[in-house]
Amino acid sequence: PLYDEHVKLHGQIVEFGGWLMPVQYTNVIDEHTTIRTKVGLFDTCHMGEFFVSGRDAFRLIQLIGTNDIARLEDGKSMYHIWCYENGTTIDDSFVYKFKDNNYLIVVNASTIQKDFDWLKFQATKNDLAVELVDASDDTAKIDIQGPFAEKTLQKLTKLDLASLKRFYFSSTKLVTSTKEEIDCIISRSGYTGEDGFELYFAAEKAPLVWNLLLAAGKEFEIKPCGLGARDTLRLEACYSLYGHEIDESITPVEGGLGWAVKENKECKDDKGNKIDFVGKQILSDQKKNGPKRIIAALEMIDKSVPRNSYEIFDEDKTKKIGYVTSGTFCPTLKRSVAMGLVDFSYSKIDTVVTVKIRDNFFCAKVVKRPFYEFRGGKK
Repeated sequence: PLYDEHVKLHGQIVEFGGWLMPVQYTNVIDEHTTIRTKVGLFDTCHMGEFFVSGRDAFRLIQLIGTNDIARLEDGKSMYHIWCYENGTTIDDSFVYKFKDNNYLIVVNASTIQKDFDWLKFQATKNDLAVELVDASDDTAKIDIQGPFAEKTLQKLTKLDLASLKRFYFSSTKLVTSTKEEIDCIISRSGYTGEDGFELYFAAEKAPLVWNLLLAAGKEFEIKPCGLGARDTLRLEACYSLYGHEIDESITPVEGGLGWAVKENKECKDDKGNKIDFVGKQILSDQKKNGPKRIIAALEMIDKSVPRNSYEIFDEDKTKKIGYVTSGTFCPTLKRSVAMGLVDFSYSKIDTVVTVKIRDNFFCAKVVKRPFYEFRGGKK
């Protein structure tokens, strides 16, 4: 719904998961720095949105994912990873809990159909009474991120944003200059490692909301930002990207996301009997005994930029121990970093490894995640 706006703003358009999306407007470093120091906008309309309701909505969501949805209160969201029985990852998502057993699940763009089919399959298989609605085509999503995000967005809503804590959300309204009110879900969350908000509203309102936000943030030097900066920002924060750090061959524990696997949570079938969430046995075993491989954060010692799929070797350059899942030059840190799936024995902090880049080997060391710590800073 925002394609024409990106063209007007001279965005560099690329195909992404079946969508035409802006990869950048000015350049990645400029947009990255804007989010870290000022405020920027991302078009994330490509993401998928499912509404789940009915008597067994909680049971279904608790069953399909690794986190403990029982800990969610109304008005809060939670990171939730979906797995197959073998523990590998179908997708990662965010679950938003409304009152009266109603939920919104936000999933990745490339997996919308697969995810919705999986929800239907598990509901039918377990005889669960739920209503499932794929609202992806009717829902727009815009992320406003950065230290001045709150001051910018506050101009458009009566909701007291200062009182909205991280990962909490509210169903509210955006107010336009013509006093038109737009129904909107505002969540204090994002994918950048910076303070900010994710907005969900009717797709046909996307151009209006986009331009309202650009106008509201003008005094803070707001800029539209593309997929390139979104990727470097999330990598600095060590946020996983589906298809890279987790996928259908990698479990959440291998992906370094064991904290989101609550193996002791309670799941029940339609008769109230205790059952395992999908993938529990494998994931519990990996958490108890350790996985054979795991995602590690790597900081380059030698000057070079690691990229996705580059091979990782031991310090002696003789044994292949894994591969790069994501890599870039970090504008905030002024150095090259990567995340890589490596043999577990090489994942200890300060372990020196080598990355093979165009037939040459470059040294890197394993460091603590994340590269950039969330500060929650606002101005």
